[in-house]
Amino acid sequence: MSTPVALTIAGSDSSGGAGIQADLKTFAALSVYGASVLTALTAQNTTGVTGVHLVPPDFVAAQIDAVFNDLAVGAVKIGMVAQAPIAEAIAASLDRWTPRHVVLDPVMVATSGARLLPEDAIDALRRRLIPLATLITPNLPEAAALLDEAVATSEEAIAAQGMRLLTLGCPAVLIKGGHGQGAESTDYLVTAEHTIALPSPRVATQNTHGTGCSLSSAAAAGLAKGESLETAVRHAKAFISGAIAAADRFTVGHGHGPVHHLYRFY
Repeated sequence: MSTPVALTIAGSDSSGGAGIQADLKTFAALSVYGASVLTALTAQNTTGVTGVHLVPPDFVAAQIDAVFNDLAVGAVKIGMVAQAPIAEAIAASLDRWTPRHVVLDPVMVATSGARLLPEDAIDALRRRLIPLATLITPNLPEAAALLDEAVATSEEAIAAQGMRLLTLGCPAVLIKGGHGQGAESTDYLVTAEHTIALPSPRVATQNTHGTGCSLSSAAAAGLAKGESLETAVRHAKAFISGAIAAADRFTVGHGHGPVHHLYRFY
């Protein structure tokens, strides 16, 4: 029996809580072998990002080619693409290798609401990467930014935005509700056939660094293992809910600390 392999294409978080590091921890926690392609190095800790060093697009492509030339990649997770030329290089590489599953986490909007991508890079996401994706996983502000609309505030509006995102070329959208309010944090899986609400208790913790990265990589891990899309998403939601619930076992840093990726083991 072959070992399931997932590839993350994303930025590095020097503090280890998000990005490539969170993705690899998630893959390992879910019994999937993880490979990685770096798009950017960040000088980052739990209190913020102080610097970004971009990887040249041709070297991003070289990393992707090296992985696919040797490893049987079952699913790809894409996180931080940083700029349009990197997004174009990723898209061109995936066009060549045609992986079965791609999970795109459109890292566009910070928790503060600040845009993290220039407009041309957002356009490259829409045109080049979303049509290649099996699943995209925007949070509420990111879903709104992709559509140039206001942030949805009701279940009906969220479902409607999900349906409009499908017209960009992907078969499924998971809109993450962590930025919402109330006792539950509800994510919505939207496909052409239905919208599925996935609620979980909202955990009172400031240790939420890397939740979006980890949820999308958990979904990719499930797809790499051969799970159906809905099963992979449900398992990913359960995984990240447990990682957030266990996050306060850590005392790491002075800001928003990491979730506990390996909570099932220690």
